[in-house]
Amino acid sequence: MKKKVLIIEDEESIRGFIKINFQRNDFLVFEAVSGEEGLVKVHQERPDLIILDITLPGMDGFKTCELLRNDFPNLGIIMLTARGQDMDKIMGLEYGADDYMVKPFNPLELIARANSLLRRMNNNEEKNPEQLISGCFIIDTISMKVYKNHKLLDLTPKEYLILKTFMENEEKAFSRDDLLNLVWHYEYFGDSKIVDVNIRRLREKIEATPSKPEYIETVWGFGYRWKKR
Repeated sequence: MKKKVLIIEDEESIRGFIKINFQRNDFLVFEAVSGEEGLVKVHQERPDLIILDITLPGMDGFKTCELLRNDFPNLGIIMLTARGQDMDKIMGLEYGADDYMVKPFNPLELIARANSLLRRMNNNEEKNPEQLISGCFIIDTISMKVYKNHKLLDLTPKEYLILKTFMENEEKAFSRDDLLNLVWHYEYFGDSKIVDVNIRRLREKIEATPSKPEYIETVWGFGYRWKKR
């Protein structure tokens, strides 16, 4: 069965260029010229992958990405922009993007990244047990819901993935680079403090006293570890 890709890009020439290259690689392609139209198309067509431009008329790519990720946590999202600043990359990843490319780009690299992302998504689906349990925490990997003492936690997609990575690897220490590659899924060259930001937010949601964490331990000079209880 052909994989479905939705291209959300307002510039017709760029959208057409991307479309042709995906069609040549046996994808079924859908198009949208705005974030609002993209959200409608996602619900209608249920694509496997989104190619999302940041600079869109009306609702920008960051907000579109956030809404897509909230409604479709397992959807692959690659963001495009003409801006190469690290802060744009960090914002895109914070809003839930899986990967990021700067215009102009090589279409072969875009296709390669898309296929790599889809393979990782498929592998994760095959490996995932339906439930992870660590002490008072339970993760339902089907619904992607997390419970502490049977109470539902309100986590962002990245917080969910960080916690899931920890619970799958109890007592294992992860460096910041490890977490960037496992959670953000590719070699990220921006500021690794994005990991610290997400860890701090996650602690605020799961720890009784975030300044004295019981579950996510800091491994000084290295990274973080999930403490089995």
